Amino acid sequence: MTDESSLHPDFSLERDAWGKLVLNRADGQRFVGVVPARAFPISGPEGFYSICDAEGHEVAYVADAASLPPEVRRMLEEELARSEFVPIVTCIERVVAESDPSEWRIVTDRGPTTFLMEDTDNDVRRLSASRILLVDTHGIRYLIPDVQRLDSASRKILDRFA
Repeated sequence: MTDESSLHPDFSLERDAWGKLVLNRADGQRFVGVVPARAFPISGPEGFYSICDAEGHEVAYVADAASLPPEVRRMLEEELARSEFVPIVTCIERVVAESDPSEWRIVTDRGPTTFLMEDTDNDVRRLSASRILLVDTHGIRYLIPDVQRLDSASRKILDRFA
């Protein structure tokens, strides 16, 4: 949906009795169980949003969340916070990589954790000169927003893989 209405969305969001997110369009269409997603969650998290119905079809597109009424924007942000889980890596304590999968022990903004990584060549993803995304065997993503902010021991470990 990239027409003029996507630039100034005319819909509301609410929760039904079962807690599902519902999108109501101004033309009377109602979509139960919608799922919002950021178009560019890592490289442009503040930008474009897509809202899809239960079958995965886009029913609304938001170019700028600031264009939404405050209550709709709040519900959109709450739903995104629930569905997005990208801990920020603050320290890499240890990586055991003698065999596959490698074991990573890290500290994040949500606490310490240990995870396995199958393919460090593909699962240590450089997003820019300073941003790196780690992806574990379960698909959980861990973000390093700025490699230079890591301590020197963490950077030394990371240099082996990135």
